[in-house]
Amino acid sequence: MRIGSAKSPELVAVIGVGILGASVGWNLSRHGAKVVFIDAGQPGEGVTNWSFSWANASNKTARKSYFDLNVAGMAAYRELARTIGPGSWWHPSGHLRWADDPAAEAKLLKTADLLAGWDYRAEVYTGAEVRRRLEPALTVPGDVPVVFYPDEAWVHGRHLVRHLVGQAVASGAELRSGIAVCDIGAGTDGSIRTVALSDGSRLDVNVVVNAAGPSASHVAGLVARHLPMRREPGVVTRISCAQVPVRRAMHAPHIEIRPDGDASVVLHSREIDALIDTGEDPAELAHRLHELARHVVPELGTSRIAQTRVADRPIPADGFPSVGAVPSIPGYYEAVSHSGITLGPVIGRLLASEILIGTRDEILADFRPERFLP
Repeated sequence: MRIGSAKSPELVAVIGVGILGASVGWNLSRHGAKVVFIDAGQPGEGVTNWSFSWANASNKTARKSYFDLNVAGMAAYRELARTIGPGSWWHPSGHLRWADDPAAEAKLLKTADLLAGWDYRAEVYTGAEVRRRLEPALTVPGDVPVVFYPDEAWVHGRHLVRHLVGQAVASGAELRSGIAVCDIGAGTDGSIRTVALSDGSRLDVNVVVNAAGPSASHVAGLVARHLPMRREPGVVTRISCAQVPVRRAMHAPHIEIRPDGDASVVLHSREIDALIDTGEDPAELAHRLHELARHVVPELGTSRIAQTRVADRPIPADGFPSVGAVPSIPGYYEAVSHSGITLGPVIGRLLASEILIGTRDEILADFRPERFLP
């Protein structure tokens, strides 16, 4: 069934097949639109595969409207799991966070109080209770307060992207991977007409969705659109384990740790990210991450580093998503956000509705592309 009664676009080109592009394309396809996915790499193997992949709103309190959007993102995940089945991509096991100095601890507990006031579940335990009830492998001190967010989750982004794209292709969508977009052509009225690809082919389209992640500014430039982006690289390491010793995502002091299936764990740290531009070798950054993790989960000391990647985060200049139509370029839409894992399903649903019937949901009011002037 279509979303509403308006005529569907003839062909929608979704540029970038990470979690945002896959979610938009899947939603369009399931409501009858003709979709072509285009990615210079492989679906789900870019930034989506190299993020901490933590679905949350507890880290999104700088602006209430942004918090509300992320809460909607978490609800959209629960709905998606009911629609397509949870499978190997969905892990709603909650999230733990604690600190190791008084100032950071006070800030953590203040945030938990704020979130509770916004009807967001936050439970405070001692370290001893966490070890007894939730994560016995941790070394968290027994008297340290630990905040548990039971409604949060981690997502295996690559698995989810492949599932969504696979369903869309089975419904008639086309996937062109390993092919870059070279040009986007417009008609005399300024509206989108063509997409030229690196294999020499040209597609006749009337809608383009820019979901190109770190390359979104470049894609925007192809339609003479200025999309300012931050440069904020991050390093993520996967370590192989005979048995994964933790059950959920966590922010320990200095290190973030989460499971990544049955035989690996993902590590990230903003402190280590700060060393990227010093020229330190990524392999050394991985060893630093592994050492930090070993202090929190000693069992990880016997694991081995499997993969490490430094990736640029897709962050618009003001730190918030850019989602929706650009009125000056008919047929051009953006889906660009650092919080792509949390926001993928809700942005996919809302943007598909906007493309198909012109609905502009109020929850996106603060995140419209037109806030970035030419």
